[in-house]
Amino acid sequence: MLTVEKIGGSSMSKFGDVLRNIIIGSRKKGDYFGRIFIVSAYGGVTNWLLEHKKTGEPGVYDFFVRGEDYQAELGKLLGKFIEINKTLKDIKLDQKIADDFITNRIKQSRDYLNSLAEVMASGYVNHQNILLAAREILASIGEAHSAFNSVNILQNNGINATFVDLCGFHDTEHLTIDKRIQKAFAGLDCSSTIPIVTGYTKGTEGIMREFDRGYSEVTFSKIAVEVKADEAVIHKEYHLSTADPMIVGIENSRPVGQTNYNVADQLADIGMEAIHPKASKPLEVSGINIRIKNTFEPDHPGTLITREYIGEKSMVEIVTGTDKVVAIEVHDPFMVGQVGFDLNMMKLIQKYNVSYILKATNANSITTVIWEKDQDEKLLEELRKGYHRITVKKVAIVSALGTNIAMPGALAKATGALYKNKINIECVSQSLMQVNMQFVIDRKDYKSAIIAMNQVLCLQD
Repeated sequence: MLTVEKIGGSSMSKFGDVLRNIIIGSRKKGDYFGRIFIVSAYGGVTNWLLEHKKTGEPGVYDFFVRGEDYQAELGKLLGKFIEINKTLKDIKLDQKIADDFITNRIKQSRDYLNSLAEVMASGYVNHQNILLAAREILASIGEAHSAFNSVNILQNNGINATFVDLCGFHDTEHLTIDKRIQKAFAGLDCSSTIPIVTGYTKGTEGIMREFDRGYSEVTFSKIAVEVKADEAVIHKEYHLSTADPMIVGIENSRPVGQTNYNVADQLADIGMEAIHPKASKPLEVSGINIRIKNTFEPDHPGTLITREYIGEKSMVEIVTGTDKVVAIEVHDPFMVGQVGFDLNMMKLIQKYNVSYILKATNANSITTVIWEKDQDEKLLEELRKGYHRITVKKVAIVSALGTNIAMPGALAKATGALYKNKINIECVSQSLMQVNMQFVIDRKDYKSAIIAMNQVLCLQD
């Protein structure tokens, strides 16, 4: 059996646990093979390189964009990398070798960025293309650092491992992402070594242009398809649970166990990714199952995501949501009975490259819910010019998901849980497929709603 396994950044920051629980585990010496590991950068590193994923706090990339002293920032970053290396000495990282590697990689990156800055200053090229290239270079550093360290640690612990560097720093050959992966794995014998692979892959199309911060999962997916993996495994800090343990408490959540790709897509749509949707599609089409495991509970089977699974018992499997959204309502008395009245509204949303999460309509109103970060004043101005009244409100969404929730009373139980906790429903949506009930509520009620719905829908079944 060949598995392709991804280790997330939070888990990588606790690599001693990864080594004990995942790579070694209960296996006997010599039985460590038949697995390919794709590693993310250590927790927080990509935020330092680019920008903070949640807060937008600037990283080195922002200094480069603004033409400020990015070289000094790279120097500070090198110091942080070396501090990370120090924390790994207890599990046999050879710090001098590791420090030399990341020092050289930072130097190479600085040289590339200097060249890009000179070209950009010449005025002969499109700045956007140069900035995208800089973003690619910076993103790759974190995964190269963690992958190189991991191989060094494994080898020093008597485990044969191979560093598969897909960053392409020394490769001037122009290859697509797929071709680079094919080339890297051609002839690699996974029965006698553990390949440790960078989550970043260099390609002529630019992996960040297409997938931005989801690139490591795309690498993971493409490798699994390329090697025809029997299973694709993602190791996270928590189980894929009935509700976020950070909100409801670990004691009030439980591993989902089994679900399907449709539910995984619903999770991704509201930002609670089991896997990036653009990474899951190739796996789904290829019939490769995904297993989500908890790094710190290695003996637990985790949650298996398949194409075919439908729960035998009709029940809600996951309660989730987000409080980082806004509702935009268009109200117009002339809308009633008009064919295609919302077409122009949808064209405007497309014009500003905004993806909506929920859409609900009645005779003369259309409500769409979008990410707050995508809210654009120019979009709102155009909507106000074209329609009678526009209302914008900061809200939250809570969703009840399941592979088999098409049952009488499911909606009543969900709304009842909100009612008992005095939480008003601002807007509601459910499609005919009935895998997702979505409720728009006041933002202040978000955590209370998650707790209430999880208790009634997931824990009492």
